[in-house]
Amino acid sequence: MTDYKQIITSNPNKRFGKPCIRQTRITVYDVLGWLASEMSFEEILADFPELSMDDILASLAFAADRERKLMKAS
Repeated sequence: MTDYKQIITSNPNKRFGKPCIRQTRITVYDVLGWLASEMSFEEILADFPELSMDDILASLAFAADRERKLMKAS
Protein backbone atom coordinates (compact mmCIF):
# COMPACT_ATOMS: atom_id res chain seq x y z
CA MET A 1 0.00 0.00 0.00
CA THR A 2 1.08 3.55 -0.70
CA ASP A 3 2.03 5.74 2.26
CA TYR A 4 -1.15 7.49 3.41
CA LYS A 5 0.69 10.83 3.40
CA GLN A 6 0.74 10.63 -0.41
CA ILE A 7 -3.06 10.19 -0.51
CA ILE A 8 -4.45 12.23 2.39
CA THR A 9 -4.15 15.99 1.91
CA SER A 10 -5.34 19.01 3.86
CA ASN A 11 -6.14 22.30 2.19
CA PRO A 12 -7.46 25.16 4.34
CA ASN A 13 -9.63 26.25 1.40
CA LYS A 14 -11.32 22.85 1.01
CA ARG A 15 -13.71 21.35 3.57
CA PHE A 16 -12.34 23.74 6.22
CA GLY A 17 -8.91 22.07 6.14
CA LYS A 18 -10.17 18.61 7.05
CA PRO A 19 -7.97 15.79 5.72
CA CYS A 20 -9.32 14.74 2.31
CA ILE A 21 -8.66 11.92 -0.11
CA ARG A 22 -6.31 13.24 -2.80
CA GLN A 23 -7.93 16.20 -4.57
CA THR A 24 -11.53 15.15 -3.82
CA ARG A 25 -13.85 16.70 -1.26
CA ILE A 26 -14.26 13.31 0.43
CA THR A 27 -12.79 13.45 3.92
CA VAL A 28 -11.14 10.74 5.97
CA TYR A 29 -14.03 11.21 8.40
CA ASP A 30 -16.55 10.50 5.61
CA VAL A 31 -14.83 7.19 4.87
CA LEU A 32 -14.58 6.26 8.56
CA GLY A 33 -18.25 7.09 9.04
CA TRP A 34 -19.28 4.88 6.15
CA LEU A 35 -17.23 2.01 7.52
CA ALA A 36 -18.68 2.56 11.00
CA SER A 37 -22.19 2.41 9.52
CA GLU A 38 -21.29 -1.05 8.21
CA MET A 39 -20.77 -0.15 4.56
CA SER A 40 -18.38 -2.65 3.01
CA PHE A 41 -15.32 -1.59 1.07
CA GLU A 42 -17.08 -2.78 -2.07
CA GLU A 43 -20.18 -0.67 -1.35
CA ILE A 44 -18.07 2.43 -0.78
CA LEU A 45 -16.16 1.85 -4.01
CA ALA A 46 -19.42 1.31 -5.92
CA ASP A 47 -21.01 4.48 -4.51
CA PHE A 48 -17.86 6.59 -4.91
CA PRO A 49 -16.01 5.41 -8.04
CA GLU A 50 -13.47 8.22 -7.62
CA LEU A 51 -12.09 6.29 -4.64
CA SER A 52 -9.80 3.27 -4.70
CA MET A 53 -9.08 0.54 -2.19
CA ASP A 54 -5.80 2.33 -1.40
CA ASP A 55 -7.81 5.46 -0.54
CA ILE A 56 -9.90 3.55 2.00
CA LEU A 57 -6.83 1.88 3.49
CA ALA A 58 -5.05 5.25 3.64
CA SER A 59 -7.99 6.65 5.63
CA LEU A 60 -7.67 3.82 8.13
CA ALA A 61 -3.90 4.27 8.35
CA PHE A 62 -4.35 8.02 8.88
CA ALA A 63 -6.81 7.39 11.71
CA ALA A 64 -4.54 4.81 13.34
CA ASP A 65 -1.53 7.13 13.12
CA ARG A 66 -3.53 10.01 14.58
CA GLU A 67 -4.66 7.80 17.47
CA ARG A 68 -1.06 6.71 18.14
CA LYS A 69 0.04 10.36 18.24
CA LEU A 70 -2.78 11.26 20.64
CA MET A 71 -1.87 8.37 22.95
CA LYS A 72 1.79 9.45 23.00
CA ALA A 73 0.80 13.03 23.84
CA SER A 74 -1.28 12.01 26.86
